[in-house]
Amino acid sequence: QVHLVESGGGSVQAGGSLRLSCAASGYTYSSYCMGWFRQAPGKEREGVAAIDSDGSTSYADSVEGRFTISQDNAKNTLYLQMNSLKPEVTAMYYCAADRFRLGAMGWVPPFFVYNNWGQGAQVAVSS
Repeated sequence: QVHLVESGGGSVQAGGSLRLSCAASGYTYSSYCMGWFRQAPGKEREGVAAIDSDGSTSYADSVEGRFTISQDNAKNTLYLQMNSLKPEVTAMYYCAADRFRLGAMGWVPPFFVYNNWGQGAQVAVSS
């Protein structure tokens, strides 16, 4: 049973930064893909960034250059560093994981290919 727990959300002013964490447990995949998603009220869940077990990364165009996805294998933790935040990125942020390689399901895999999700962390950016 894969268990994912996000933390690090909060409120920040435009231009500020936040770092989200996702603590993972319960899986022993040798190859996997993990991703960050966000969902604003009334909108579909959209992929923000993804990372392969080999460290390869990919980003949605809207966050390229401002967000950084990373992982600490020793801590089984996924991160999303978010800089230069804008009000339009206000949303619930989720991490996800599954047993496929980055690229096999697209370079920012859509939400419906992941079977394991965290409960979400709220990010609010004020102008």
